[in-house]
Amino acid sequence: MIKNIGMGTGRRKTAVARVFVREGSGKLLVNDKDVDAYFATSEQVQVVRKPLMVTANDTKFDIVITVFGGGLNGQAGACSHGISRALAQVDVTNHASLKANGLLTRDSRMVERKKYGQRGARRRFQFSKR
Repeated sequence: MIKNIGMGTGRRKTAVARVFVREGSGKLLVNDKDVDAYFATSEQVQVVRKPLMVTANDTKFDIVITVFGGGLNGQAGACSHGISRALAQVDVTNHASLKANGLLTRDSRMVERKKYGQRGARRRFQFSKR
């Protein structure tokens, strides 16, 4: 029986990540794949691992993440947010360092919706006087 010692939900743009922290040796699985195999660039992997590096927990816990929605950059941000929330739940002393690095704040920037009578969210159709 595998016991989760911490859980967190991370969100970024339209991506949602459910994070489960377990006792282990530092394995990081995203949708049943290794984190390096799932994300395309090393920057995205670095974003995901940042909360672990900040709290020096990179070899203490196994982390299992299920993420859906959005693109890979949004998913990386959602994973980071979820890991931060889960680590804050596991050990209260992590909260200060995570907060200081801005990892507990949800990035609320979303794509603005397209309005009717316009080409995009704000872009108008070309005006013609004649």
